[in-house]
Amino acid sequence: METVYDWLTVAIFAGLVVLFLQRSVGDRPPRDSMVQYLAASAGCAVANYFGNEAVAGRGAAYHLLAIAVILGTLAYIHVALRPLDKPAE
Repeated sequence: METVYDWLTVAIFAGLVVLFLQRSVGDRPPRDSMVQYLAASAGCAVANYFGNEAVAGRGAAYHLLAIAVILGTLAYIHVALRPLDKPAE
């Protein structure tokens, strides 16, 4: 855990884990698919890779790629997994 990308992607991944665990213990069966969580986790891994390459001095384009993938992953989580929706009672 040396770069800001490490910390940021691990924090997003930890949020995914908490979301998954919170939904898996609810009364209603989860409406999410494991593939949705896999896609978001892969986004974290790819963003971390690009970020680490940027910090290692491979070029400024890697910073832009890492930021774009992080924003895309957060957008995907918001649209596909809908973490802010309140459960229907």
